[in-house]
Amino acid sequence: MIENSFAITSTFVAYLLIMVGIGIYAYKKTVNSSDYFLGGRSLGPWPAALSAGASDMSGWLLLGLPGYAYAAGIEAFWLAAGLLLGTWANWLISAKRLRTYSIQTDALTLPEFLSRRFNDKSKFIQVLSAIFILLFFLFYTSSGLVAGGKLFETVFGLDYSLAVIIGTVCVVSYTLFGGFLAVSWTDLVQGLLMSAALLIVPIAVMDGGVGQLTTDLHNINPELMTLWNDIKGQPLSAVAIISLLAWGLGYFGQPHILARFKASRSNKDLTTARRIAVIWTSISMVGALLVGLVGLVWMTSHNGPQLEDGEKIFMLLVNSVFHPVIAGILLAAILAAVMSTADSQLLVSSSALAEDIYKQVFKPKASSEEVVMVGRIGVIVISLIALALAMTPDSSVLTLVSYAWAGFGAAFGPAVVLSLYWSGMNRNGALAGILVGGITVVVWKQLTGGWFDVYEIVPGIILSTVMIFAVSKLSGGASPDVLDQHKQYQKKLIELD
Repeated sequence: MIENSFAITSTFVAYLLIMVGIGIYAYKKTVNSSDYFLGGRSLGPWPAALSAGASDMSGWLLLGLPGYAYAAGIEAFWLAAGLLLGTWANWLISAKRLRTYSIQTDALTLPEFLSRRFNDKSKFIQVLSAIFILLFFLFYTSSGLVAGGKLFETVFGLDYSLAVIIGTVCVVSYTLFGGFLAVSWTDLVQGLLMSAALLIVPIAVMDGGVGQLTTDLHNINPELMTLWNDIKGQPLSAVAIISLLAWGLGYFGQPHILARFKASRSNKDLTTARRIAVIWTSISMVGALLVGLVGLVWMTSHNGPQLEDGEKIFMLLVNSVFHPVIAGILLAAILAAVMSTADSQLLVSSSALAEDIYKQVFKPKASSEEVVMVGRIGVIVISLIALALAMTPDSSVLTLVSYAWAGFGAAFGPAVVLSLYWSGMNRNGALAGILVGGITVVVWKQLTGGWFDVYEIVPGIILSTVMIFAVSKLSGGASPDVLDQHKQYQKKLIELD
C-alpha cells in the first residue's frame, strides 16, 4: 500500500468529478445515435489524435510496458517500435479512406460499414463482426479494469476485488451518459496527462542523465542493454522479434481506434491529426520505457531489485519521489489511461450490441432514441461481464491486452484495409477473412512450441488475407452494384481530399 494522504485522495476525487462533469455536459449535446456513437462526426485534429492514442494505449502504457521494460530491459524497444510504426501506418493507410467510405455508406459502426461496403442484405457480416467485437472487447475491457484495480489496491490499500469494482464504477459513470463526445473530450485531457506523467516521472527520478542510466543498467546486468539477447544472455529468436514487431499490425483492426477516423470533422484534419498522433505516441513510448528502466535502477539502489509485480513500478516511483499533491496528479494519469481506453471499448461494444445486433436482428425499425437506450444498457451489462473476468488478482494487463489486440487485428485488419483499396473484394471474401482471422487467433493461442510460439496475430492476419483473396476470386469477385459503389467512393475520396 502507498502511504495514503488527504492530498492524494482529494486529487483523485477532483479528477473524477471533472471527468463526470464532462460526461454530463456531453449528455446534453447527445441528441441521436450518430451523436452517441460517433459524436456527430465533429472531432477536430487534436481530440481525434489524442482520443485515438489515449483509447489505444490504456493502462498498459503506464503499467504493462514499464513492467515489461523493468523485467526485460531494452528488449521492450521491439514492442514499442512495432506500435509506433503501426500507429503511423494506420493513420496513413486507413484514416482518410475509412472516413470517406463510411460517409459514402452512411455507416456508424465498423460492422455496419463492412456490411454496407459489400451490400450484404443478409446482414451476416454485421452480426458476425459484432459478435467478435463483443468477445474480444470483454478481454480488452477486463485488462483496463485489472489496471484500475491494481491502482486503487496499491494507492489506497483496498482489497483487490473492491478496488476493481470502484474502478469499474468510475469508467461506466460518464460513458453511460455522454457517449462518444464525452469519451473524446475526456480522452483529450487524459492523453495530455498520460504523456506528461510519462516524461516527468523518469526525468525526476533519473540520477545523472541517460549516460549514467546506461552505466547503471550495465552494472546490474549487461544483457539489459542489448536488443538482440534476452536478460539471460540467450539470443532473441526470430519468433520473438517478429512477435514483438507484429503488435503494430493490430492497429488496422481496432474498432475503437478506427472510430476516431470516422468521427473526424474533415479529411484535411486527418493529416494534422496523424502528425499529432505519431508525436504523442513517440513521447509516450519513450517515457514508458524509461519509467521501467529508471525504476529498475532506482529499486536496485534503494530497496533491492525484488518487485513482485513489475507493472506497479510507475506507482511506486511516483509515491517515493513526489509531494503528495503532485503524486496524486501523476497517479491520476493511470486512472486516465484506464478510463480513456475502457470507455471507448465499452462504447464500441454497446454500439455493436445496439446497432449491429439489436437493430439488425431483433428490431429493424427501432428509433434512434431506443437504440441509444439499448446501447446504455449494453454498457452496464458488458461492464459486469468484464468485471467478472477481472476479478483474478494475479491477472496480467499485458497478457489480456495481447489476446484482444491480436483478435481484432486478425479478424478486422485485412478486411478493413482490403475493402478500402481492392475493388474486387466481395461479401464472401470478407466473411471468410473475418471468420478465419478471428478463429485462428483463438486456436493459435492454445498451441505451443517452435513457430506455434509466434504471436497469434501473425498467422491470423496471413490466413485472413489469403482467404479474402482466394474466396473473393473463387466466388466471382465483386457484383456490379458493389463495383459501382466503389467507383463512387473513389470519386468522393478525391472530392474530400
